[in-house]
Amino acid sequence: MLSEFTLIQNYFVRDQNQTSDPRIALGIGDDCALLQPTPGSQLAISSDMLVSGRHFFPDVDPSTLGHKCLAVNLSDLAAMGAHPLAFTLAIALPDADPDWLAAFSQGMFALADQHRCHLIGGDTTKGPLTVSITIFGEIPPNAALRRDAAKPGDDIWISGSLGDARLALAAYRNELSLAPAQHAQAAQRMHLPTPRIALGMALRGVAHAALDISDGLSGDLGHILSASKVGAQLNIDALPVGEILQTQSLARRREFCFNGGDDYELCFTAPLEQRDAVIAAGIASQTPVTRVGKIVPPWTISPHRTSPSNRRRISCWRIPLIFYRWDLAAASPPSCQAPPVRYLRG
Repeated sequence: MLSEFTLIQNYFVRDQNQTSDPRIALGIGDDCALLQPTPGSQLAISSDMLVSGRHFFPDVDPSTLGHKCLAVNLSDLAAMGAHPLAFTLAIALPDADPDWLAAFSQGMFALADQHRCHLIGGDTTKGPLTVSITIFGEIPPNAALRRDAAKPGDDIWISGSLGDARLALAAYRNELSLAPAQHAQAAQRMHLPTPRIALGMALRGVAHAALDISDGLSGDLGHILSASKVGAQLNIDALPVGEILQTQSLARRREFCFNGGDDYELCFTAPLEQRDAVIAAGIASQTPVTRVGKIVPPWTISPHRTSPSNRRRISCWRIPLIFYRWDLAAASPPSCQAPPVRYLRG
């Protein structure tokens, strides 16, 4: 059995030449790490905990788990428009398996190196497999993309595509059958999400509000609406469908795009006059972006009628003082000036 200090030294302490960064005044090895953020910047801080059997399968490949544990935290920074700085890792292990630890740390550090995000400390203990990461980023003052900043008239945008991670989960659960190659491809979206760091930073000064889609668009967009005290109209058939999910029925595409989780794409709002700037941000970050709806004023309790015969109201949920409606429609929502358009189809 490896001691705690041997485990940390063997698998989580990097060559100092790899972690030299003027923003890291002191890394692993002392009672605390010391950060020296860029002068004038604000710190963005987020924590996520992933538990075996609840957030990932117990037999998951440790390399992909290392990637995902860091990716979901980086995705939070992306949603705020923050630049990654450093992270801490607290991990409970049932056993200190050297091969497992080597693969886990390799997957985690490969993603960390892509974003110059440095491991600066943490903790280890024996227990059910649990991984908790706290991540630090930096951002110029007043530049953060907050959930409470959406405004009526804003377009609603989605990065990348939705639904393939939920499709892979359904196949794992034997809810449906996929060809092995299709399942493997969809599972990449579930196990190896791509944090949209470059897009988030490019949207500073362009977008009003943003968050990352972790629990499904239907719930996560509601957080923006609640925080901003606004409503939304969404063309569900304009949502960007994952490549493998495109082979499924219309009903399944709608359900998994709208309610599926583990996408870790960005949902953001931006004023109509910033459409060209949003497209430019997508191009600059090499990220597909899709316009899917519109922010509207908060709706009253009075019933809302849909007049066009080709439109039907599917549901209306109440969140504090706000009503909002999701439309299944081939045409654009009445308040949109043009049909939602997908840009940079990937």
